[in-house]
Amino acid sequence: MNAQRNTLAVLVDNEAGVLSRVARLFSGKGYNIESLAVGTTDDPRVSRITIEVIADEKQIRLLSNQLRKLICVHSVKALKPQHAIRRELVLIKVLAEDFGQRNEIIQIANIFRASIIDVSKSSLTIALIGDESKAEAIQNLLKEFGILELVRTGMVALERGQYTIDEQTKEKGEFDYGKNVLREGL
Repeated sequence: MNAQRNTLAVLVDNEAGVLSRVARLFSGKGYNIESLAVGTTDDPRVSRITIEVIADEKQIRLLSNQLRKLICVHSVKALKPQHAIRRELVLIKVLAEDFGQRNEIIQIANIFRASIIDVSKSSLTIALIGDESKAEAIQNLLKEFGILELVRTGMVALERGQYTIDEQTKEKGEFDYGKNVLREGL
């Protein structure tokens, strides 16, 4: 099996220390979290963690099973790429000392459907929402102007259509991995 970037959606108690427990599970098993985003859901007692990790299908099943064993975890779902919408917010502060540079940067931002969210005498700050390829493409174009600062939120993801992390909408057998997988452990 080939290791690839996978997205896990995890519903957890919105309490101090929960994120630390979840992150320790990954580091303790030798996995690097590629992207991590956390926020409360429509229920303030529950947070949703979106985790991206490079692993193969078997490793994702095992990680999911380990996560489910944590008392603070309500639900875990490996999001299928064909059913998921993945986005991140990127803020980029770019050097723009003259009118010509400003116009070029604004045109680039418009092409990428990004927003100019701050203007100063010597810089523009751009907000972009998109996937990795969109973020990398605009970053490469803005390098020639001089990127002063760049920050990325980490990927957030939801499933399309009727697919959700809720128990009622899970596909039958979705988390039934059989006795062999449960015995193997991480």
